[in-house]
Amino acid sequence: MKEVERIIRVDHAGEFGAINIYRSQMLIANLLYKDIKPKLAEMLEHEKEHFQRFDLWLQNNEVRHCYALWFWAFGGFVLGIITALLGRKSIWVCTNAIESTVLHHLDEQLNYLKLNSTTAYEAVLSIKSDEEEHQRYGQLHGSNSFIYLPIHWVVKYSTKFAIWLSTKL
Repeated sequence: MKEVERIIRVDHAGEFGAINIYRSQMLIANLLYKDIKPKLAEMLEHEKEHFQRFDLWLQNNEVRHCYALWFWAFGGFVLGIITALLGRKSIWVCTNAIESTVLHHLDEQLNYLKLNSTTAYEAVLSIKSDEEEHQRYGQLHGSNSFIYLPIHWVVKYSTKFAIWLSTKL
């Protein structure tokens, strides 16, 4: 059961990070890219719903949240500000990189949870389609240009590091 708790705790923290990425990107979009604000707001609402779903699971199962929760908030805020200041394509490159990493992580989790916890499995599965939609949108509206590759790789490996760190805290 400890592994199930760890999985949901990490996902909960990740959703908190995502909320802060979209919040900070919306701050910049409000000034520079008003046309993408509705899509960012939609994605932000999805992440808030995911966070609430995992928060409820943690409460119902009397599991503490990740000690790195505020690390995720701060990191998400900084990442969102930086990518938004680099341009609208950078926002979508960021989305694609994060969601590609997260989806790989979710698939691994779902394989484990299917055998070990029905409620945790259902909670994780319930967010997957939104995350797939976000990834597709980011891929479609971002760029594969070599100019954006550093952003993609920094975001991808920052996400992997944050996930790893959260499993330890």
